[in-house]
Amino acid sequence: MYKIVSKRELNPSVTMMEIEAPFVAKKAKAGQFIIFRIDEQGERVPLTIAGYDREKGTVSIIFQKVGFATIALGNLNEGDYIQDFVGPLGKPTEVEGHKRVCVVGGGVGCAIALPSARAFKEAGAQVDVIVGFRSKDIVILEDEFKAVADNLILMTDDGSYGRHGLVTQPLQEMLESGVEYDEVLAIGPIPMMKFVCKTTEPFGTKTMVSLNPIMVDGTGMCGGCRVTVGGETKFACVDGPEFDGHQVDFAELMNRNSVYRGREAEVTEKHACRMDAMGKALIK
Repeated sequence: MYKIVSKRELNPSVTMMEIEAPFVAKKAKAGQFIIFRIDEQGERVPLTIAGYDREKGTVSIIFQKVGFATIALGNLNEGDYIQDFVGPLGKPTEVEGHKRVCVVGGGVGCAIALPSARAFKEAGAQVDVIVGFRSKDIVILEDEFKAVADNLILMTDDGSYGRHGLVTQPLQEMLESGVEYDEVLAIGPIPMMKFVCKTTEPFGTKTMVSLNPIMVDGTGMCGGCRVTVGGETKFACVDGPEFDGHQVDFAELMNRNSVYRGREAEVTEKHACRMDAMGKALIK
């Protein structure tokens, strides 16, 4: 069992938790992920590691409450326990040997972008960060990004905070101005990552993306997280989750990620909580 050490609501739908998991914290690196289960009957859910404290033996996760498992996790509090917390899984972000990088985050994907930006900075790179949100009320981790970025640009779709527009706009401006990046790392919604890659491709700028396909076991055995990169089948859980964005088949990725969307909505709507049913039975 793994104890929830702290809980912080970043906005109405996004929560940060610090989990006591010393063996995971000992090996964790930016870009890797964990898989959690709330209880023995719970589904396996992958979440990228948002931070870690090796001395305290804790790992931070940030998640959006969109499905049954993440809503249930969000209902837990400090001092509660979850059944499983497995990791670190996947390959870490490659941060060595870079002089200047740009990390682009979109929405809750900024939770993944932050540890990578921090790792690039600690490795000695100049780090430009561009983050985008729909509106001011869902902005997260602004102060944390300011602490690691040499240059932070915050965009909102509706112009309610920061600059008005998409994350690709300042990226395009910087590339056109002659800024040369050793790497651009894009993390967020699939369409955003796709268009970041389209923006950098004419400039020949190396662009990595962190993918989140459907995943089950996290060990490469089930094949659920397969993606096509450069015409070859890769598994995000063991070959990634970061890949060369200019080689990713985004159309296939979007189709595969939407396969169970209808079923997920149905299950969330009709699910009957076993704990509620047990409580009613006891009252009777």
